[in-house]
Amino acid sequence: MNLPSRPIPRRWLVRGAVALVVLALVAPAAISGATYLVTTDDPTNLRASVDDPANGTTVISIQGFHFQGMANANKPARLVAVGPRGGVKWVHNGSGFDARWFYDVDPLENRNLLVTATTPNATLVYELNPETQERVWTERLPIHDTHDVDRINGDQLLVANMRAPDRDDRIFVYNTTTDETVWEWRFENHGYSKSGGGGANDWTHVNDVDKIGEGEYLVSPRNFDQVIVVNRSTDSVTMRLGSDGDHATLYEQHNPQYLESENGTPTVLVADSENDRVVEYARNDSGGWTRTWSVGTRGLNWPRDADRLPNGNTLVTDTMHHRVFETTPTGEVVWEFHAPWAPYDAERITYGDEPGGPTARDMGETGEYNLSGSGLKVGGDTKTVSFWLAEAFDGTPVDGQADDFARLWAHVTPWIRPVWMTSWEFLGAILAGGVVLAWGLGEAVYQRRRIRSGVSGFASRVRRVTE
Repeated sequence: MNLPSRPIPRRWLVRGAVALVVLALVAPAAISGATYLVTTDDPTNLRASVDDPANGTTVISIQGFHFQGMANANKPARLVAVGPRGGVKWVHNGSGFDARWFYDVDPLENRNLLVTATTPNATLVYELNPETQERVWTERLPIHDTHDVDRINGDQLLVANMRAPDRDDRIFVYNTTTDETVWEWRFENHGYSKSGGGGANDWTHVNDVDKIGEGEYLVSPRNFDQVIVVNRSTDSVTMRLGSDGDHATLYEQHNPQYLESENGTPTVLVADSENDRVVEYARNDSGGWTRTWSVGTRGLNWPRDADRLPNGNTLVTDTMHHRVFETTPTGEVVWEFHAPWAPYDAERITYGDEPGGPTARDMGETGEYNLSGSGLKVGGDTKTVSFWLAEAFDGTPVDGQADDFARLWAHVTPWIRPVWMTSWEFLGAILAGGVVLAWGLGEAVYQRRRIRSGVSGFASRVRRVTE
């Protein structure tokens, strides 16, 4: 006997459809999580895209993430050495060396590395033998959150001292043999207003200092939007690019590199961080500067290092896209390595510290360029959420808002996204949570009478028990 079939109630059809949507949104993240737990013990998920092999090994300093001084075990400070075709050669984990964050890393003449790291309330500087992963020597400086220390004149350390108490920011030279400061230059003594910059807790944010000549130091006071050259003998500023608040020139830049053209024209290559670009400026006869080359704006998110290589390409650390790439003068990405989380600095060991290369003018490649090439697709993965947002809404009435949201997404989500999720999987999980929340609210409205009746009955039972 055939029983009469009943149509499925519409409310159950809606519930089933919503459940399928939630399942579709969370399934990719769930599969990635299961794969991660079963098949890998490496939380870095390092990937590369290489059209032209690099000349030698690239060492990348990964800043790492922490909150209120507590490091994230899955996102530690580390150094990563990458081969010409993008293969990982070794990883130096900072958590085993009491390093909370890694910043500047410099190849030395003996092929070792000079590492700048931070520990709570101190700066850790050491020479690392990459073959043995052992420290050759270590210096602990009682200064907070220093981003750059260079070795000069054999036994001296050139230090960018930021976040000093009472806005006492400075650059200084420390003699490791005699354990004394042999020279210092304080910003407050050279026209820097204490009402400018970044405020009491982070006034100048001087993030880089390089020796560019005998007694000449290139200095980057980030929060004053400028790059200067300081003469050690006279204590004077001999060159200045940018000024506080002139964001059209520089906007809270990082790690400038000094170049000279074939005719001797001073040139500066800068990771113009808050403008999301890499720029090159040449000094003109009047003492001002002309922007001769730039790459980025779309496709970069808070770059913090850019080095001109001898072949004319530029090695860029694109921090909030968690990658390092090499681009031609016309913006074509030919080598790329994804290195979560938050890379700060990258150096080609073959070329040593700050080797320099030809200027844009000498190459005949002046102008503004967008990024192109295979660098936006790595290991079969599609473009990240932030890349897609910026491109999808380019030229629309909401492209500015889309860029702002893409930037916010790229800055914030790495702090909370599990290491085994891609940006799209994380977005799917967030959307699934939103659907579940809306579903729950909808059910509460639909079942409001039943809920109200249940609450009233429970309250009545409680009253009878307590009477």
